Amino acid sequence: MSTNRGCLANSLLFMVIVFVPVIGHIIETVMVFEDEHSSVGTILWLLVIWSTLLLTGLAPLRHAAVAAQVPPAPPMGLERFVIMPGESQVAYHVGEVFFNQNHQFNLATGVTRRLQGEVLIDRTHPRRSRLGPIAVDISQFTSDSARREEMIRERWLQSSRYPIAEFTPTEIKGLPDGDAQGRDIPLQVTGNLRIRDVARPVTFDVSLKLEGEAITGVATTKILMTDFGFDPPSILGILKAGNEVTLEFRFIARAAG
Repeated sequence: MSTNRGCLANSLLFMVIVFVPVIGHIIETVMVFEDEHSSVGTILWLLVIWSTLLLTGLAPLRHAAVAAQVPPAPPMGLERFVIMPGESQVAYHVGEVFFNQNHQFNLATGVTRRLQGEVLIDRTHPRRSRLGPIAVDISQFTSDSARREEMIRERWLQSSRYPIAEFTPTEIKGLPDGDAQGRDIPLQVTGNLRIRDVARPVTFDVSLKLEGEAITGVATTKILMTDFGFDPPSILGILKAGNEVTLEFRFIARAAG
């Protein structure tokens, strides 16, 4: 390859590398070494090529990384409220009978504060308001029995293997037409609840109140353990839990800054 032809090819490829940073720079580097440049010329070409990558070729990547860290803005007219884990909780309530204690009944309760989610509120047109997916770390349930917690994580619910349960809303009934500020609003929220690797439709009864820059609410529903692929806890001759579980979600969501 002659020097003139090589320089022309270098010039053309120099334009390409702006749009194809990695491949273009590799090809261009190989061609520079194949051309009949002096040592100084070769070094200068390499400096120009790779400084261009740093200045222009990587810019889209930097912009993409920054964009990934910033949540997308909510649709026009909707305000984002973020559920606060430290001020919210998800609890389960399930009955259990102790055979070794004269069939004594006990209501077992476990609580976790490891959760996340958001609510989108339209103050002018409340019917446009939305509830985002709610994710709960069920491996962090705590109760009055360390033994129960361990058995739930490792054997019954297997939450050490499937730590995240997620509720994805599909429909909200009961949203008001007018101003909802400062009053309790009864709702029914239907969606898909995924526990372990099984998803089932579930409806929560919800009481929600919007006050200024905060939303408070309570949501409850009942599910059957067997619907989600696992049997009620049972220890032969000692205890057996019921199949029905009451889920209770108490939350506070605050306006995103």
